[in-house]
Amino acid sequence: MKEHKRIGILTSGGDCAGLNAAIRAAVYRAVGTYGWEVLGIRQATHGLMSRPPNVINLNIEKVEPILTQGGTMLGTTNKGDPFAFPMSDGSVQDRSSEIIEGYRLLQLDALIGIGGDGSLAILRKLAQQGNLNLVGIPKTIDNDVGSTELSIGYHTAATIATEAIDRLHFTAASHSRVMIVEVMGRDAGHIALRSGIAGGADVILIPEIPYSLEKICDQIQERQKQGKNYCLIVVAEAVRTESGDALTTKDFHGESRLRGIGQYLADKIAACSGAETRVTVLGHVQRGGTPTMTDRVIGSAFGVAAVDLIAEEKYDRMVIWHNREVDSVPIAEAIAQYRAIDPNDILVKTARSMGICLGN
Repeated sequence: MKEHKRIGILTSGGDCAGLNAAIRAAVYRAVGTYGWEVLGIRQATHGLMSRPPNVINLNIEKVEPILTQGGTMLGTTNKGDPFAFPMSDGSVQDRSSEIIEGYRLLQLDALIGIGGDGSLAILRKLAQQGNLNLVGIPKTIDNDVGSTELSIGYHTAATIATEAIDRLHFTAASHSRVMIVEVMGRDAGHIALRSGIAGGADVILIPEIPYSLEKICDQIQERQKQGKNYCLIVVAEAVRTESGDALTTKDFHGESRLRGIGQYLADKIAACSGAETRVTVLGHVQRGGTPTMTDRVIGSAFGVAAVDLIAEEKYDRMVIWHNREVDSVPIAEAIAQYRAIDPNDILVKTARSMGICLGN
């Protein structure tokens, strides 16, 4: 085993709180324990496409103050699949060989990639093609990466959503309104379910459980009969219309984004219940801010474990949180399927037992 190693680390996909904690811990372990060199790669794989590669040398002094900072000190991107990279003339080009060449130019012995299932799938494909030594760290506010009970960013996002729901209780009661809070959740409803329970929501809608507008309106009217003049509804952005249509909008670059389920529900609920209805879309607020204690601890544990996997030369693996411990699994196994909410999950049962309507 090579005693001195030069490793790279990058963050890919959407940003979230806790990424800097993972970077910091990886540097502490690699530099402080093993005496290795660590290069931070800027803007994910785009940094490896640049010539010279866009990197920064990371030492303990440089990363020491970043623990409490949101986002990622390295920058990130969720655009530009390197196997079909959009060019300025409108064409697409396979630029994967440039990324592999960038890894070689930096003379890296291994790469730590921090990303969600999409980013890790791309990084693994690059690693397989170029025979690169890759270790993965899961991050996504949706908490839907397979095999791990927690991903970096989720706890902070759910905490921010809970705080927003807490604040809306008072204005909803003051104006006798139905307040709808639309939270992130591209495929899974983890944020909506947990923040809804923690925030005392009356209705929680998640993509894993079909709903009926009639049931929702019944819940609102039942509360009105009980003298409760307001209602809080939490909905994940991936929830579809009652007929099963996904609500999306195209951005400037022509990419489809989930958007609109909150307003759709507001219009329907106002019509069927007569209640004054307002919508709050939290959006990227959930990605920002100071990471919670949990995301700092999980990020730190993952950063250390990823470096240890490199020390043991155990590549093509992703670190995971399981049974209150850090472990690792093959990346292919981890991203084979996303982690949705089981309709029989204990938290689903908890919500129902507390009188929360899940739409069915």
